[in-house]
Amino acid sequence: MTSNEQGQGPSGPSGPSGPTANAMRRALKRARDGVALDAGEAAVLLQARGGDLDDLTASAARVRDAGLEAAGRAGVITYSKSVFIPLTRLCRDKCHYCTFVTVPGKLRRAGHGMFMSPDEVLDVARKGAALGCKEALITLGDKPEERWPEAREWLEAEGYEDTVAYVRAISIRILEETGLLPHLNPGAMSWTDIQRLKPVAPSMGMMLETTAERLWSEPGGPHHGSPDKEPAVRLRVLEDAGRSSVPFTSGLLIGIGETYEERAESLFALRRISRTYHGIQELIMQNFRAKPDTAMRGMPDAELDELVATVAVARHILGPSACLQAPPNLVAGEYGRLIGAGIDDWGGVSPVTIDHVNPERPWPQIEELTEQSADAGFTLRERLAVYPEFVRRGEPWLDPRVRPHVAALADPETGLAREDATVEGRPWQEPEEAFVPVGRTDLHRTIDTEGRTGDRREDFDEVYGDWGELAAQAAPGMAPERVDADVREALSVAADDPTKLSDEQALALLHADGPALDALCGVADAVRRDAVGDDVTYIVTRNINFTNVCYTGCRFCAFAQRRTDADAYTLSLDQVADRAAQAWDVGAVEVCMQGGIHPDLPGTAYFDIARAVKERVPGMHVHAFSPMEVVNGTTRTGMSIREWLTEAKAAGLDSIPGTAAEILDDEVRWILTKGKLPTATWVEVIKTAHEVGLRSSSTMMYGHVDQPRHWLGHLRLLAEIQRETGGFTEFVTLPFIHTNAPVYLAGIARPGPTTRDNRAVTAMARLLLHPWIPNIQTSWVKLGTEGAAEMLRSGANDLGGTLMEETISRMAGSSYGSYRSVRDLVAIADEAGRPSRPRTTSYGPVPEERRRAAHDSDGHLPELLPVLE
Repeated sequence: MTSNEQGQGPSGPSGPSGPTANAMRRALKRARDGVALDAGEAAVLLQARGGDLDDLTASAARVRDAGLEAAGRAGVITYSKSVFIPLTRLCRDKCHYCTFVTVPGKLRRAGHGMFMSPDEVLDVARKGAALGCKEALITLGDKPEERWPEAREWLEAEGYEDTVAYVRAISIRILEETGLLPHLNPGAMSWTDIQRLKPVAPSMGMMLETTAERLWSEPGGPHHGSPDKEPAVRLRVLEDAGRSSVPFTSGLLIGIGETYEERAESLFALRRISRTYHGIQELIMQNFRAKPDTAMRGMPDAELDELVATVAVARHILGPSACLQAPPNLVAGEYGRLIGAGIDDWGGVSPVTIDHVNPERPWPQIEELTEQSADAGFTLRERLAVYPEFVRRGEPWLDPRVRPHVAALADPETGLAREDATVEGRPWQEPEEAFVPVGRTDLHRTIDTEGRTGDRREDFDEVYGDWGELAAQAAPGMAPERVDADVREALSVAADDPTKLSDEQALALLHADGPALDALCGVADAVRRDAVGDDVTYIVTRNINFTNVCYTGCRFCAFAQRRTDADAYTLSLDQVADRAAQAWDVGAVEVCMQGGIHPDLPGTAYFDIARAVKERVPGMHVHAFSPMEVVNGTTRTGMSIREWLTEAKAAGLDSIPGTAAEILDDEVRWILTKGKLPTATWVEVIKTAHEVGLRSSSTMMYGHVDQPRHWLGHLRLLAEIQRETGGFTEFVTLPFIHTNAPVYLAGIARPGPTTRDNRAVTAMARLLLHPWIPNIQTSWVKLGTEGAAEMLRSGANDLGGTLMEETISRMAGSSYGSYRSVRDLVAIADEAGRPSRPRTTSYGPVPEERRRAAHDSDGHLPELLPVLE
């Protein structure tokens, strides 16, 4: 059949007759030659049939074979021996082709509960384990409790706050009681949902299906009325999984009404995400099959040629390292054609359970797959739910709580399944000895004398994602935009009543320079004087960074280290308490404690840290744990944010730092960081902290890939939160330190803010946060003495703390040291022509006894005081 004799399938702009013969020849030649295809060429190749399709699949198979050889699996096709667990068939979506989903009445009439009970789940899992299965594929409808009261009632009766909580709990029981590895398909998850589930499963998945928005938005479309099938939502889930270092399965459902162009665009969307985060472990190309009793029962099935062409084009677009799967039970025994098109995996095959999504299509016998694969020249090998590459990568892709379960079943050399492994339950538990002192625990001192071991981590090119993709995303922020607005009018409004500044006027002032900037700083300084007076405040405090081991992948951070890096360290609880006691002896009223997101620390570790300080120094204010650390604690313990913060407060936590904010705009955040919490979650943590009586600071890190419009949005959001909660004690400006920051070393970020930027941000923070946040803090750590004094003349009234030790900014390349004495801070205020006084965390007066201790020691540790090991 020639290119113009197409079978049934979607039509593109060229019409049902398909592409021209010349277009097909050009596209096939580019595929044969290994030239990167564009979306138009991919759409042409998706329509290849007959001899053209043979040509396309031959070149795709060569690409696949090269990838298998490079991976050390030449001639191997994989599968996973699994059980299919339909945890609930209730769903809030209404996909027009689905027979998996049902309604509460039908479940009751059939004698079933709204969810499978733990006993029902474990019965299936144990049967699978007895037959050598190693994967528990947990599939369910999206957020059923948001549509069906019966689902909500079941969850509440069983003690679960939502479906994700039940998925987490049942996954732990499967690990502990059967040894199967859960592969979770709970639908469209939030970023927080993914964090909650990562500690209990080595892999997760969700089909993208299509990026064709019209199939979701237009009445009659297959996804119309299904909020979780909006393409933007599903793409966000894939990105959040990548940011969270979760091995993730996705794919397309072809033949549901999309055009060839739309199908090609979907493949390129998957490629972009795969390249950006390196986290997609496999992609499934699934052909639509019409089912009775559905709205799409009259829709023609996607024919085998459609599927074969899609697999081949996917192989060309996604490259040799991609793992491609096509379900073997949906192709009526035509296994050889799929192998020839470039697949390298058959997916999950169960000797115990049916395919509950396609119940009319039984799984093939594993022996049949073995024979069919052998006929095509391939050896069939069993893999685990998590793919071999991620088994070998280890951290941060495998959480320490599930790593032992994976290791018990995996061949350590290949990452494939050990077919002779004993599948049995193993404890799911926190890593033992979380607070063992290890590594460079004197880094707080030696960072100033010896410096860093190197300017970047050894995994620089892998841990942060794809730098090329990030550079394209960051390009708009590299050259700050200019605005054309009346600065004089904006200055007049600011001087009269800063609360009346419009966004346009505020942007004009954020761009001010020269005499206009001088005038702006003068206005801000006058507002400062009226709001808080002339006193420059400071606090005698000690920073304690209890570990710098972290795999979050923040691209601005030079502090984070792998546990094996030369500069990595973790303190013991005794060391933390000792440092707090040392600080108390020299007049401190506060310890500020933050650390990396160490994979071994249990979610309760933060309670232990706060408790250790309070037990040693009862009078010390514990200012600790950023919103990122709070979320880490909640997801590892399974507690809600409110429950966790309440427990932390009971353990001794007094307030939290409003760090981890960076820029509260996800457009910027996802360039700056790979795995940190999104803006909405930061806001949720901060508001909840304020509600339970934990006040916080607020911060903004600027001067990297951001623009003044982002600063404006950030400050407006903080003001909005403060009007609602009143919980912020201050706003802290954090100029970006570029020297050792990975995003700068990769050539993406600017080299920090200019002096103009610093003055404008400080002045506008004073104006835009007035009168709700009265205290504006400048950072001597990042700006030095002269820079900090200049900010005191531009609207700031606070210098922060003595710190006594500081490693985060110093590892990033700050040249201004790790501590300042009380005399040093007073001198900065003197340079600005202002009086100074100490304060507490909440800006209250310091007790006389504390003032005397700080005066006698000058607020810093004696030079010869030992660092306890």
